[in-house]
Amino acid sequence: MHEIRIPRLGWSMEEGTFVRWLKNEGDIVARGDAIFELEGDKNVQEIEAVEAGSLHIPPNAPAAGTRVEVGTLLGYLLAAGEHPPESSSAKEQSKAEEPPYIAAGPAARRMAAELGIELGSITGSGRSGLITKDDVSAAAENRIGENAIATSSIGKIVATPRARRAASDLGVDWRSLKGSGRNGRIREADILAASQAHGTSHQAAAKPLGQKLSPRRRAIADRLRRSQEMTVPVTLHTTVDVTEFVALRERLKAATPQLPPAYTDIIGALLPRVFKAHPAMAWIWDDTHQGLNQVTPDEIHIGIAVDTPEGLLVPVIKSISSKTLPEITAESRHLIEMARTGKLPGDAMRSGTFTITNLGSFGIDGFTPVINYPEIAILGLGAIRREPVFMKDDRVVARLRMTLSLTFDHAAVDGAPAAAFLRDIGQAVSDPAAFCLNFG
Repeated sequence: MHEIRIPRLGWSMEEGTFVRWLKNEGDIVARGDAIFELEGDKNVQEIEAVEAGSLHIPPNAPAAGTRVEVGTLLGYLLAAGEHPPESSSAKEQSKAEEPPYIAAGPAARRMAAELGIELGSITGSGRSGLITKDDVSAAAENRIGENAIATSSIGKIVATPRARRAASDLGVDWRSLKGSGRNGRIREADILAASQAHGTSHQAAAKPLGQKLSPRRRAIADRLRRSQEMTVPVTLHTTVDVTEFVALRERLKAATPQLPPAYTDIIGALLPRVFKAHPAMAWIWDDTHQGLNQVTPDEIHIGIAVDTPEGLLVPVIKSISSKTLPEITAESRHLIEMARTGKLPGDAMRSGTFTITNLGSFGIDGFTPVINYPEIAILGLGAIRREPVFMKDDRVVARLRMTLSLTFDHAAVDGAPAAAFLRDIGQAVSDPAAFCLNFG
């Protein structure tokens, strides 16, 4: 007998939304079959069976659309001759509930064990809330101070990082709440419930709170906020002649009308050559934000920012230097379609080296793209405009021009290398054929 439980789709995931079953009671399920859909912070994913068997869905299983904690029991896969347990009540679920995963480095775990400090009481300062040795050391110092002035045996109230952020956003004093999590731990759901209760009791005087953020919108907001907290963003702009670039795309469209490349596809195909000439830009932050990991030319993964009904998503074209332009175009089309239909898997948005975002279709020229942390730079494409240009012989000629906006992390790279990087991207876009000849 195999239990089917809510999996964790990411380090920070505490709960998700059970969307629906893809199999029915009594269906024979093979290993690898998709059996239900689960919505995490970023997208809806099909969850596959890790064992084979006959599906049994208990009467008290979560209904479609229910918010459920990681580890919640959904059902069973039964082998031939097996019978489901007599009771799959809340008591049984509570007994087998998976404790929340705490992201901490090995050194931090060892130090916490030696000092007798519960990792769940520490808010990590590393990437994605990772607890570091410095966090454990600070917690130990705080505990010494607390013990020195303690006047009672009241235990320390613990809240998850997501709960603390929600409390700050909603103006809720989380220290006054009783948590529903393990050992009284205060979860985001407790903050939301307290906020709603407070709002209900003050409906006559309070204004409507407005639209509640969806889990995906909250994840996007958290990611963008984290980028601003962890980087020192500086944006450079340059306006380049793209007459030849546009002409190249028109020729490619005529040659491959069934799969015409987008401007981002062509730039993506050119970028590996630019990175090869500017290795200082081919870095990403490590998990602890204490150092940088260099990316080799064969590992350049380009993210494409996509506007979807649920918000901004960034699917990643992996190992782009090994792909032809038609392959890049086909893959980007496929990823963008999955993103806009809510079918993009989480793995397709990880491991990016550099991101391209295009607001030119909205008539925007220069703008300030937000770095997709842990990357160290992002390129923004502006609108293509027909403008008068003075030539070398003082003739005025109408040319097509576009503004490129490069936001880079000044903590990871200095201004001069970033400026040279943007200059060469501009050269690549201005005359792709000559650039490819010069840069190999």
